[in-house]
Amino acid sequence: MNDFQLTYKQFSECSILIEWPSIIDKKTLEDVLFYKEKLENTLVKEIIDIKSAYSSILISYNSIIENIYDRKSVLKDIYSSKISILSKPSTLWKIPVCYDEEFGLDLEEISIEIKRSKQEIITLHSEAIYTVYFIGFLPGFLYLGGLNNAINFPRKATPRLQIERGAVAIGGNQTGVYPCISPGGWNIIGNSPINFFNVSNPDSYRDTPCFANPGDKIQFYPITLKKHCDITTLAKAGVFQLESEVIRG
Repeated sequence: MNDFQLTYKQFSECSILIEWPSIIDKKTLEDVLFYKEKLENTLVKEIIDIKSAYSSILISYNSIIENIYDRKSVLKDIYSSKISILSKPSTLWKIPVCYDEEFGLDLEEISIEIKRSKQEIITLHSEAIYTVYFIGFLPGFLYLGGLNNAINFPRKATPRLQIERGAVAIGGNQTGVYPCISPGGWNIIGNSPINFFNVSNPDSYRDTPCFANPGDKIQFYPITLKKHCDITTLAKAGVFQLESEVIRG
């Protein structure tokens, strides 16, 4: 683990928030996820849940925190300990995206502003391999780092009141997919026909409502409008097989 200067704050009567310096990068993410694994293995009988974000961990205990100083001391000891954790392999998920003008509502505007063709934007967006930093905002919304700097584009000053499910978007230096109909201020460049959050879990490639986890990788690949329709039908029937591969190390 890296030697980050962490802060520990009581978040509620039963929870503690641990924060790293507010920087979005892979080293921070690796440290967050490794510490999370150590906590899950060490505090298994004391916790209800542990949530991670870009640069923080929220620990929810199964009892009221009587002495915050004692709890902080235990957490600091765990962080600095030499506990050996077998690192979990991550998964590279390959996500189909249709960048057709029917879905790419903001491609034209981005193209004009950054002086690149729409095809260049599509190529740069789909050739990158992204890292899942955390899942939030909406259930199944993956915050993805690794967007090519050439297609960074600021969020909209006035968000749309309704964005369609599966909308693939750029917001600043990040990209992501809206898992359901919702308001949103990111720039829409395409649409993915797969289910990013499914409570009933009919798909063969998932055993949780959201198939991806923080630390996983995502790569988009372009599909035609017809292919989008075909995959939509298969996904609704729960028989579409999402491509993936295990990454170790």
